[in-house]
Amino acid sequence: MAPPPSSDADEPSDVTSSDPLTEDTTATKKRSLNSSTAGTLTLPSSSSNTPEDSLHIPLLPNLPFELIIEILCRLPVKSLMQFQCVHKSWKSLISDRQFAKKHLRMSTKDHHHLITTLANSERDGFSYNDYPLTSLFKQVTTTAMQLEHLLTNGGYRFDHIVGSCHGILCIAIGPGSVLLWNPSIRKFTKLPCLDETPRPEHDYQFSFGYDHSSDSYKVVVSLYNAIVFINGNRVFNPLVKVHTLGTNSWRTIQDFPSGLVREDSLLGKFVCGTINWLALKIQTPPWIIISLDLEMESYQEIVQPDYGGETTLTSLKLGVLRDCLCIFSRSSDTFTDIWLMKEYRNKESWIKLFRVPDIRDLDSFPYVYPLYVSEDDQVLLQIESELFVYNSRDSTFKDLNIRNTNGVTGTTVYHESLISPCF
Repeated sequence: MAPPPSSDADEPSDVTSSDPLTEDTTATKKRSLNSSTAGTLTLPSSSSNTPEDSLHIPLLPNLPFELIIEILCRLPVKSLMQFQCVHKSWKSLISDRQFAKKHLRMSTKDHHHLITTLANSERDGFSYNDYPLTSLFKQVTTTAMQLEHLLTNGGYRFDHIVGSCHGILCIAIGPGSVLLWNPSIRKFTKLPCLDETPRPEHDYQFSFGYDHSSDSYKVVVSLYNAIVFINGNRVFNPLVKVHTLGTNSWRTIQDFPSGLVREDSLLGKFVCGTINWLALKIQTPPWIIISLDLEMESYQEIVQPDYGGETTLTSLKLGVLRDCLCIFSRSSDTFTDIWLMKEYRNKESWIKLFRVPDIRDLDSFPYVYPLYVSEDDQVLLQIESELFVYNSRDSTFKDLNIRNTNGVTGTTVYHESLISPCF
């Protein structure tokens, strides 16, 4: 199968009245189809007399090419990969980057998946399981699909999944090395190594996002040169570099501002063309949110919600839910509040989405991290190394029983897509 062309993708929310696929490719593809009798949705003819012939199966009606596009762009990726075998014109369409963009915009929330990384002590490695999110919320039990272990097959040493954007996973594979992988279409590419003196793995922290202005994907790396202690917390003073997918080098950009990234919040969160980190400063309050605009490659501080004067915060974590920036605030009481910024950069748009109670009595504060919120307000949670579904309407928990003896070491939600990381 020929690899798809370069696969830049528009933001899913940026839907305009003019469809670039229709404007740029429809006329060409329509001419191609009109020149072939197989260009319409009809059953192939056969000159042999078979039992099926006696059934007199009618031919499907001829459909306009524009309607074919509208039908195909709503189908799951797995089906589309199979449909490339229907005809060369279909293969050309499905592998077209403009069609990949349209499919990303039109695909439904049913096309979200969860990847879990499970430590495997038997072979000193990891296994990667894929779950459709709908099955986690709707079914009593669910079966995972084990993903092809292409990292090991390619000779790469897996480290951790940095994040996802438009169906592409960004994976750290060793000191200073990053791999971009779309598991839906089984394509990956390795980025150029950083031209830095080798250093310990924990000195490299990567983030991944999309710059809509240039229609490009960018990987941001923070290189931690100095380690200091503030109020007993180990923090870092990073140098920042950026790689734009399709180029061959890393560029040094403006240093991280006065806030220092905390050790437990090193992974930046991609929202609305920005990478966001939770940072620590000496002043009070100590926590701030630093945002890097991927277009301008400049920083600014994001105002936090009003947690309430009587609330004593013990920890904060950043996340993304419903494509919005979120804060998960842990108090000295037995609950975690989920705050959501409905309109990015608008401090008045912070709302308290849910309050998640502790699932059990623990001697220490549990690690609670919401991964996804369904349309009916069920929350997929990672609590320590276990996964649960919390129903916010009746305050009940469902144990998903996704674990092994070493627990879940990593979880990532991604949206299946046709976007290729290969340029």
